[in-house]
Formats: sequence, structure tokens, C-alpha cells
Amino acid sequence: MQVIPAINASDFNAAKNSIDKAKEFGSEWIHLDVGDGIFSSIETWGNSEEFQKLQLSSASWRIKTEVHLMIIDPFNYAERWLAAGVKRLIVHLETIGSLDVDTLLNVCGKYGADLMLSVNPVASVEKLNPYLNKVNFFQILSVMPGKAGQAFQDSTLKKIVYLRERRPDAKIEIDGGINLETARMVKDAGADIIVSASYIYNSKDPKEAFTNLVQV
Repeated sequence: MQVIPAINASDFNAAKNSIDKAKEFGSEWIHLDVGDGIFSSIETWGNSEEFQKLQLSSASWRIKTEVHLMIIDPFNYAERWLAAGVKRLIVHLETIGSLDVDTLLNVCGKYGADLMLSVNPVASVEKLNPYLNKVNFFQILSVMPGKAGQAFQDSTLKKIVYLRERRPDAKIEIDGGINLETARMVKDAGADIIVSASYIYNSKDPKEAFTNLVQV
């Protein structure tokens, strides 16, 4: 199972510090949480121009990025992030319409990036049904959008099983409340990818915490 460190930062310097640590872990990916304080409970750093400059100024970047747009107007920012070099765009179904999915797929295709559709813990997983044959990446958020360190919601497990039964070949990502115990639970349920922020970065040894998750 793939582990992706999540960057949930208040400013650019904090984000850069967390990204540098993720490189030290040897992670192939990073996950950027972009919250607007409206759709998500908190506002986080999310400047695509600063991110692009950071990539261009780093001779040893060599890390893929997915950006999680926890915002009410993802269309105003989606292409900016894709142009900045992110490889996967995560957008919530709660913030877009059915026709918008086709538009986003086309825009992602233009930049050679993947589209991942996400649903909040309170949303029914059946809302993803119309897109099961259109999209190959799905995220089940196991906490409400916003602050890191929230408790994992067990209802996530049934949603993973539901998706896995209907799309055996899809990639399913779980974000929120991930630790060693919940990582094992979501893996057993059928998840492919886990995203972790506080468990990794708040540990005494973040690299060891990352490695422990990878070995689950």
C-alpha cells in the first residue's frame, strides 16, 4: 500500500519544511491540502505560483504531487495547479456538478495528470456511482475537511468495500485519521493509498513513522 505524507500548512515556509522532510523519507509523492476556511474548517497555504517556483528552484525535486482542493470553487484554481506541475488533482463531488467531471477530466488530460474524486465522511458513497466508469481514482475522506489530527470514522471501511466491489481496478485513497491501526484496517478493506499528516509529522521520528506505515 502506498503512503503519501500530507502537507497541511499555514504558510509557505511551513509547507516547504514539510516537503523537504517528505523528500528525506524517500516518499515518491506528497499530498498538498488546500483549504479555504469555507468548505474546509480551516484555511491553509495553497499558492500555486509559490509551489511552482519551489519546484523550479530545487535541483533535487523528483517528487510527484497531488493537490487536494478542499475549496468551494475548484474550477478557479484547478488549471493553475496543473500548470504548476501537480500530477493528480483531488476535487470533492460536493463542490462540482456532473458535467464538471468531464471538463475536469479534459483539463487533467491536457496536462497529463489524473483526476481523483473525493467524498466527505457524511456523504453517501453511492454518489460516486455515476463516475465509476469515467474516473480511475477515488478518495474517501475519513474525517471532515480541515484540521489535521481528527479521529478516523469507521464508516469509511464499508465505503471502501463498496467501491472495491464495483471497481476492482480503481485506485482508492483514504485520507484522515491514519495511524498504524487504521492503516491496517483500510488496507484489509481494499484501499490502495493512505494519506497521513499528523501521525507522521507529529511523531518523534517522522521518517520512522512513515516507514512503519509503508510496512503495514
